[in-house]
Order: sequence, then structure tokens, then C-alpha cells
Amino acid sequence: MRLLLDTHALLWWLTDDDRLSEAARAAISQESNPVFVSAASAWEIATKARIGKLSGVPGLVERFAELVAAEGFTPLPIAQSHALRAGGYALAHRDPFDRMLAAQSEVEALVLVTRDPVFADFGSVTLW
Repeated sequence: MRLLLDTHALLWWLTDDDRLSEAARAAISQESNPVFVSAASAWEIATKARIGKLSGVPGLVERFAELVAAEGFTPLPIAQSHALRAGGYALAHRDPFDRMLAAQSEVEALVLVTRDPVFADFGSVTLW
């Protein structure tokens, strides 16, 4: 199973937070499951850190690529196909990070690891 981590799932994995479900933890831990981290999560983390809405992982913005690599996760850049799909959703959902993660999971056929129920409205395949 190919996984894409929602930003909160990534943060909870990095901080060993109990809010990460057992099913998500098991899937991420399984070596046969490639795990992807979107550039959208880097963007969201940098934005939230800048406005003071993110704490708990000191130096996360500065060390983002290093931390993702250390976990063995694969960075997922934003491609034109992702952007076109994200912008094309008819769903009235204003969060650009959610729209991009939904599009990337759809275009790349990835299971989105998230507890956010909004992704069902996008038709995303999710795991929690």
C-alpha cells in the first residue's frame, strides 16, 4: 500500500503522538509500504510556524527535508497535474493544503493517512 501522510499524521508520527491511530502507525511502520510526504505539508508547516500556530517540533521548518529523509519517507513535489486537479474540484472547500493532498492522493493513486473526514467529500481513499 502506497501512503501519503496528511500534515497532522506526519507531525504526530515525528512526535510519537498518541493521537496517531494504531492502524496508521502500523501502516507507516510497515517497510513494504512506501510513504510519501507532500510539498504541500512543507508549505503548511512553514505557514503555521510563521503565524505561531505550530509548536512541538523544534527546528522542524529548518530541518524538514532532513527529518523526512531520516524516516525513510519520499518527498512528493507538486506537479502541474496535481495543481490542475486540486483547482478543478467542484467541492466548495477553501483549504488549499487539503485540496492539494486530495489531488495528489488521487493522481498518484496513494492512500491518504488522515483523520480528517473532509477527504471523503473529495472521494479520497483514506486510512485511519
